[in-house]
Order: sequence, then structure tokens, then C-alpha cells
Amino acid sequence: MSNIIIGIGDLGASKGQDDILKTFALGSCVAVILLDPKQRAAGMVHIALPEAKINPAKAQERPGYFADTGIPALLREMKKLGCQPNARGLMVKLAGGAKVMDPNDTFNIGKRNILAAKKALWAFGLGPVAEDVGGNFSRTVAISLATGDVILSSPGRPNWKL
Repeated sequence: MSNIIIGIGDLGASKGQDDILKTFALGSCVAVILLDPKQRAAGMVHIALPEAKINPAKAQERPGYFADTGIPALLREMKKLGCQPNARGLMVKLAGGAKVMDPNDTFNIGKRNILAAKKALWAFGLGPVAEDVGGNFSRTVAISLATGDVILSSPGRPNWKL
């Protein structure tokens, strides 16, 4: 079994049936998870901010950092694994977007990340089939390619499936 760790602003995809894609401590960040049951492939991007226009150089270097560049980049990675180029047949799941460091809703980054991710997905005709977003707690997300299960965990809570 191989753990593929997806850090902040990173993305990854795999068809290795022993692989687990995992990202840690999603606070206001959002994980977009793509599953292709036909190809038995999965991918994930760990989005930190909604729009690349605030830092185009960073978007070039790490497209996964932003929703509007990370989702197209993840779809390109999935295409390399044999998934449909037009994103047909993909299941989308979302996690994160919490309000953990902004109790007064000053910046609302979590909510803005969720909306930006959905907007970027809609541009490809995609929408989430499941989501666990918002709230005021961080989440760790793991995808088992062997089962296709998306498992979430958070300190002080039992693990749950998405």
C-alpha cells in the first residue's frame, strides 16, 4: 500500500489499486475529489484560495493552490490516466471549507473556496454527488483506490464516509 500525500496547493491522481490519496487538516481549504469507477482511478486537489488572479505566478508554479486553476489541472491528470477528456463518468466529492480561523466571517475563505470550486466544476458540467463542507472543524480526507471509499476524520470525532 502506498500513501500519496496531497499537501496544500498540491494535486495527484492514481490508478494504483493499493494506493491511498490523503490530505491533512483541511480548515478553510477544500479538497475536490474525482472518482472514475470505470477506470478505477481517483484524484484529489487541495485548494487553499478561490482565484488565481491574486497571484498569477503562484498559480503557474502550483495550480492546485487555487480553485480556478486546480480543478482544470486535476482533470488533465485524470485524462492522463485514461479518464474521459470531457470529464464524463466522473463522480465528484467535496470536503472542507470550514470556518476555523475567521470566527467573525471577515474573509469567509472557506465559503468562497466552496463556491469557487463548484463554479470551476460547473464549467466542465460537473457537480458534487456528496459533500461535507462548512462547519468549524478541520478534516483529513483519504481515498482508498481499492474500494473507492472516501473517509474523513477530525480530532475528537469518529471517522465517517463521504
